[in-house]
Amino acid sequence: MNQQRTISGFSKLSKRGKIKWIVQNFFKDPEVVAKELKSYWLNNEAQQKIIDGFSENTISNFYLPYGVAPNFLINDETYVIPMVTEESSVVAAVSKAAKFWMSRGGFKAEILGTKKVGQLHFSWNGDVEKLKQVFKELTTKLKADAQNITANMDKRGGGIQEIELVDFTETEPNYYQLRCNFETCDSMGANFINSCLESFGQTLTQFIANHPIFSAAEKDVLVIMAILSNYTPECVVRASVECPIDQLGQFGEIDAETFALKFYKAIRIAEIDPYRAATHNKGIFNGIDAVVLATGNDFRAVEAGGHTYAAKDGQYRSLSHCSIENGIFKFWLDVPLALGTVGGLTSLHPVAKRSLELLGSPSAANLMEIIGVTGLAQNFAAVRSLVTTGIQKGHMKMHLINILNQLEASEKEMKEAVVYFKDKVVSFSAVREFINSYRLSVVGFERN
Repeated sequence: MNQQRTISGFSKLSKRGKIKWIVQNFFKDPEVVAKELKSYWLNNEAQQKIIDGFSENTISNFYLPYGVAPNFLINDETYVIPMVTEESSVVAAVSKAAKFWMSRGGFKAEILGTKKVGQLHFSWNGDVEKLKQVFKELTTKLKADAQNITANMDKRGGGIQEIELVDFTETEPNYYQLRCNFETCDSMGANFINSCLESFGQTLTQFIANHPIFSAAEKDVLVIMAILSNYTPECVVRASVECPIDQLGQFGEIDAETFALKFYKAIRIAEIDPYRAATHNKGIFNGIDAVVLATGNDFRAVEAGGHTYAAKDGQYRSLSHCSIENGIFKFWLDVPLALGTVGGLTSLHPVAKRSLELLGSPSAANLMEIIGVTGLAQNFAAVRSLVTTGIQKGHMKMHLINILNQLEASEKEMKEAVVYFKDKVVSFSAVREFINSYRLSVVGFERN
């Protein structure tokens, strides 16, 4: 073990102290790296302090582009949607899809449910029929004992909803859970749900220990863990678009009817083939994650819930669907989105606050609709490219600047390359060949 690369008390060092130890032990040019890491600190010290508080052992900031997608018509309201993503084609794609559907009635969105889920997992060697007999009494006690936690949420119209006893003893000896539904209004609700569940654990243990229906051998409950679930199949938004097939227009040499058929088949493939569904749904989350990040929400929780929902019937499938009936093309997406617009980073992150303001200070349900629509728009744009020009033509065009930056092209070289590749296929090797040829031609011209 290299002793220089281990340290005790790292978390107690100042941010400058952390950087000093890191660069001296892991980088060849410590002074340059230290200066570079510090250059990404915010000039506003108060805001930087807030950002540092989001995580631990922070030494710098990691920047991602913050873009916007205009022209979204959702339920007859117009939006400009903020997006944080490093994928260069995402914002352009959703913007193009938004403009396409704006003249065809726009996007529709509806909330199918807003319930969130928490679980108390416990082990108990008792008669489950007895527990079922007194379960209504237990439920009343669980809610009463958690009243100090739920009072404010209850006033806002939220709180604890259903509590269900789930028996897993056929697959794991003595294992049960309380599966609980919550309404958390405009907050994501993680802390609220987890606090309620921990209260439930104490109440359950005491209830069984003290209730006369249970024998002495049945008194002991082992609470294993109390935690929310990121699978929220009853916190779902539906986003959709539809129009007569003949209003879809022409796609190069592809007429509207052929386009609709190819598009429908592409969605069906994603519904039946998990290999395609994985990439298909990843494209949906290209759009969803970008807005989730921009609004200070948890994209990891959203993705976990979405992918689980995609496999809810035992096979991983597309989250979006398409139909062609009576000359009408319809495309829609059902996706669970557990989001918040108050609390957490949504009210602490300075740019997340501006994102929500840009969106008109939406409720959590409104934000579900906006983000669901963005996922549908991204999916429409991707599948449209796949069944018409192919994905690489537009995708690689958007990556041209990234390739040029990798090749350290000058501003003039970039301008020449953009003109040259306007009607040509972009690839790393093609761009490198162009730059090398251009540089040789310039050198030859200067020598002459």
